[in-house]
Amino acid sequence: MNISVRIGMKQDLPAALALIRELAVFEKAGDQVVTTVEQMERDGFGTRPVYGFFVAEVDGVIVGLSLYYWRYSTWKGKRLYLEDIIVTEAWRGKGLGKRLFEATMAKCLEEGCTGMMWQVLEWNTPAIDFYKRYDSAFDAEWVNCSLEADVIRKRLSGS
Repeated sequence: MNISVRIGMKQDLPAALALIRELAVFEKAGDQVVTTVEQMERDGFGTRPVYGFFVAEVDGVIVGLSLYYWRYSTWKGKRLYLEDIIVTEAWRGKGLGKRLFEATMAKCLEEGCTGMMWQVLEWNTPAIDFYKRYDSAFDAEWVNCSLEADVIRKRLSGS
């Protein structure tokens, strides 16, 4: 069995999107995935890529993904934001998440970031336990906020 982790490429996007959909179902939000391979290609492989990713392969088949992007903290400077680590259910518990996470940590240092950040659902105890093994800090103070594009349009149009 040949297991590897490498930088994701354009031709990996269909498999990446399949993993994203699998994660959405796991997180009880399967109906909320609206991104497409075309959008991911434009956003990740255009003239100004806004994200990067690693894939984990077993015998040439993509079974895991770590998707990240950069953000800027007014207090700490350039940070790597880990959007998701996904390992397909059949391959969980076999060290692929560890390999993906450590590749992402190395990318953080390679890019000159001051650290990395991510979110984890409070009920996802396997993920929380995984991150605790890395001495991760957990913050209970900050509240997540978001605005969807349709709401922004509505608010800016005065409706």
